[in-house]
Amino acid sequence: MRYRATGLAFLAFMIGADAQAQVPPEVDACRASGLAALKDRSPSIDNLTFDIDSLAISKADTKVEATPIKMVIMGEAYLQRDRSDKPNRFVCLIGEQGKVVLTFFTEQ
Repeated sequence: MRYRATGLAFLAFMIGADAQAQVPPEVDACRASGLAALKDRSPSIDNLTFDIDSLAISKADTKVEATPIKMVIMGEAYLQRDRSDKPNRFVCLIGEQGKVVLTFFTEQ
């Protein structure tokens, strides 16, 4: 029994680690860029967390005017402020070389 519980715990850890490993680095770039932009507008925002399970990550080959867009990331984000934590939806456009072109947040 002891070995079975240990094996199940290890399996759960490996599945969680594998899911984390599949998140592209552009997601963190969106989070960092979005947090910086939000802090400029509202200094009370302390943290920005993306719900990894809600992310829709799509490769793209399009342009916004002359700016190439290579990836679109959408999902739920949580803004931690001093008084509230409301779920928000976000869209992040990634250009060439993983550069964030736009991060847009809206309350649900």
